[in-house]
Amino acid sequence: MHNSSLQTFGLSLFIVLAFIVIGIGFMFGIDNPIPWIMIAVLAALPYIHKRISARQYLAWDDKLSVGIESIDEDHKKLIGLINTLQTAVMYPSGETYERQALKEVVDYTIYHFKREEELMLEFNYPDYEPHKKTHAVMIGKVGEFMEAYEQNSEGAICDLTKYLKTWLIKHIAGTDQQYTSYLHEKGVK
Repeated sequence: MHNSSLQTFGLSLFIVLAFIVIGIGFMFGIDNPIPWIMIAVLAALPYIHKRISARQYLAWDDKLSVGIESIDEDHKKLIGLINTLQTAVMYPSGETYERQALKEVVDYTIYHFKREEELMLEFNYPDYEPHKKTHAVMIGKVGEFMEAYEQNSEGAICDLTKYLKTWLIKHIAGTDQQYTSYLHEKGVK
């Protein structure tokens, strides 16, 4: 069973049990505190779920900006695509949606890397080769996750999503920031 299906089943089971506890609790009198506590928990559940779920998604922060509009737009799009993949992982949405979200993330990442590398080459960025290597390592790692996913490896899509989120933010905030001043000096905006 998929991780998101287990979570949905667990949440559904909790809600059913909460209603049973409420019903049994009221059998012992209206002043029994247990059913009232369970009602409060059930009322707070959507808020709690929303807060927990929101932490799973990436958000653009201007601190991530490299100051090059086309690259920043690519990064924002990648964040959106990874968030779409996160939605596919978190909610039972079907394998077709999951595969489509995964394909879009991988395809756009490859497209973005190519654009970024072409920009570096065009302006003779001195650390082009090491930067390109970080891209190749990431694509290789994603390929490993994809193979595990294709073999129905339990949790591969979840692991891939976590990896993509962590890698992207670290890469933008670290490695990509290194070329910013060089390309700005060359007039790239």
